[in-house]
Amino acid sequence: MVTTSQPQRRDAQRNRQRILEAAKELFAERGLGVTLHDIADRASVGIGTIYRHFPDKSMLIDIVFEAQLEHMVELLEEAIADPDPWHAVVWFHERALEEQALDRGLKELLLGIPEAPQRAVRIRERLHPLAAQLIERAKAAGEVRADCETQDFGVIQLMVGAVIDAAHDVSPDIWRRYLGIALQGLRPASVPLEPMVVPAVSPQQMEELLVGAWKNRS
Repeated sequence: MVTTSQPQRRDAQRNRQRILEAAKELFAERGLGVTLHDIADRASVGIGTIYRHFPDKSMLIDIVFEAQLEHMVELLEEAIADPDPWHAVVWFHERALEEQALDRGLKELLLGIPEAPQRAVRIRERLHPLAAQLIERAKAAGEVRADCETQDFGVIQLMVGAVIDAAHDVSPDIWRRYLGIALQGLRPASVPLEPMVVPAVSPQQMEELLVGAWKNRS
């Protein structure tokens, strides 16, 4: 005999999954500023249903991004295992920014949004020493200029992250051009410049990019 509690549990599980899927989509599209009401609308559930499963947004963020944050640690560990110190630096920054270009919420967590859940803060604390190891190895090999600091690469991610946001609808891959320029600036003067594969934006696109930058400041 099937009890009424079993269909109720199945309904609850389906609602929970719909909420998680809606949250993942909205965080990726709009960032962490979306509200629980936004998520409820996307999931086609009532706000009360959201609160029954997730009493606050931080818990929802924790669950949605747990695997992605751990993946960032894995990317750094994989980069450190690369025998070529400079290739490792470039490869990691490209992979990390590719992930952020696809998911605005992940970018905000990684780049230090103040209200980040404790899980994200702890992941960043794990990332920092690994990033330092990656950069110090490149410095020791003479692949990065001696006066460079690990924090310089963090600032590069902030800068390129702003380009990702501003150019999202204009030239989605233009950030690769500026990542290349920035990374080249941290190489020793004796190293030849590498070609810029991604072309610059057109004058019209530049206007659109500036508008996109202002929109993201609001």
